[in-house]
Formats: sequence, C-alpha cells, structure tokens
Amino acid sequence: MKFWLLLINVLIALNVSAASVTKINGYDVEYEIAGSGKHTLFLEAGGSAGMSDWDPIFQTLTRHARVIRYSRIGNGGSQKITKNYSSEQYAEEAHLLLKTLNIETPIVYIAHSYGAYIARRFAATYPQKIAALMLIEPASEHDVDIMREINLSQAEKEIAQVKLDDQKNGLSNQYLDFWSKRPLPDYPQIPNIPVTVIASVKKFENPPLLFFTDEGRKMWGELHTDWANDFPQGKAVLTDKSYHYPQNDEPEMVVSEIRALLTRIKP
Repeated sequence: MKFWLLLINVLIALNVSAASVTKINGYDVEYEIAGSGKHTLFLEAGGSAGMSDWDPIFQTLTRHARVIRYSRIGNGGSQKITKNYSSEQYAEEAHLLLKTLNIETPIVYIAHSYGAYIARRFAATYPQKIAALMLIEPASEHDVDIMREINLSQAEKEIAQVKLDDQKNGLSNQYLDFWSKRPLPDYPQIPNIPVTVIASVKKFENPPLLFFTDEGRKMWGELHTDWANDFPQGKAVLTDKSYHYPQNDEPEMVVSEIRALLTRIKP
C-alpha cells in the first residue's frame, strides 16, 4: 500500500496525466490534456507518429499553458484502420476533437512535419479557432520542387520510390496527399496571426535524397524563411543543431520559441 501511495504522489508531483480515449467519427482517438493557463496549445504529430512525438517537451509545456496532444486515427494508441486519408479530413477530425473536448477559445496550433500540412488546412478552414501557429520542420508541397531543381531525372526516380514506400504503409499516404496538392492554404487564406516556423538546415554526411544534400538544405531554409516572412506576424527560426526532430534534439529551444510565440498573441 505504501508503494502505491508513493507512486501516486510521484506522478502528481511530475504532473503526469494518463491518456484518455474519445470517439471521433466512430473511431477511438487517444488524447491527453494537462496544465493550465490562458492559452491552449494543440500539438499535431508528424507522419504516422502518435502523441508520443511530443514526449520530450509535453510536460515542460504544461507549466506554461493548457496542453492537448493526441494521436490521429490509425496512429499511436488510437484505433487502427487502413484508410487513404487527406489533410482536409485530418483537419476536420482535429476540429471535431476540440469540439468534443469543449475547447471554445482559439488554440495555439503547434505541428510537426506532415502535421504542419494539417495545421495549415485547419487554420484556413477554421480561422476563428486559431490564435497562433507554429510549424516545426514542416512538410511542404514544394519539397519536390527543391529536388527537381537540383537534378530533375534523379528527383523523379527518388520521388517515385518515396511514394511507393509510403503506399506500403497503407494509411497516411502523406506524400500522395501533399506532394500532389498545390498550393496549400497560405497567407492571407490563413488569418493574420503570429506564426513561427522552425526549420533545420543541418547538413547530412550521407544524404539519402537530393532533398538532404547541402544545396537542398540551403533551399529548404530559404523556402521556409520566405514563407514565414509572408505573414505580417511571421518569424523564421533556422537551426543547424538538429535534423527533422528539433523537439527531440533541441527541446529547450523549441519550448523557448513556443513561449515567445505566446507573448505575441494579442489579448
């Protein structure tokens, strides 16, 4: 009995909350809410990742705001299905989740990788529901343009292989979704809100794709700097200290940028 009481006290001290499950469009979706404050952070994972994508920074963020993370249907601990999803459908389900959780105030949408595609779609579709936007290593419809500009013939081969690999996963079809759509919602379709983009320009010793060559990294940094600067309240943060997961490699930097983003939200 003493052991269990000690464990409970430790969990409370660490502000650890267990994941919960709710129904969205008839499917089980896992989510977690912790922390408190005047702002609500909504964390969108990348690719086929679940809410564990945010493990390195989740608890720290709960000291500064109410924080919600979840796993999209088919990912993490949410219900497993095989379905060809689109960013529009994912954005709708994110909206339904917030509605189910009775989140009425505009959220600060923080998204990683493919999740940024969903966040952009959400921000344009539900502008009244978003107070600020942070995209971390965001997937872009212009990824393929970078590759093609470097070496067109090699790019076409690499793009085709990536699409085949993605189809084998059978669920997210993220490359089929965002590489075939352009342009995605942008300013001014996305409202005039504070926006921060964090992008890695760290060089690879053995680039697996043209996209990760030195030239590709340079173009990637320029792409997201220009994208962020198109917003009246935009900010670009380029890092050469981490690759695709700054929240893992530089958690303090990411938390610091999130806190700075919160200060830019108008009352």
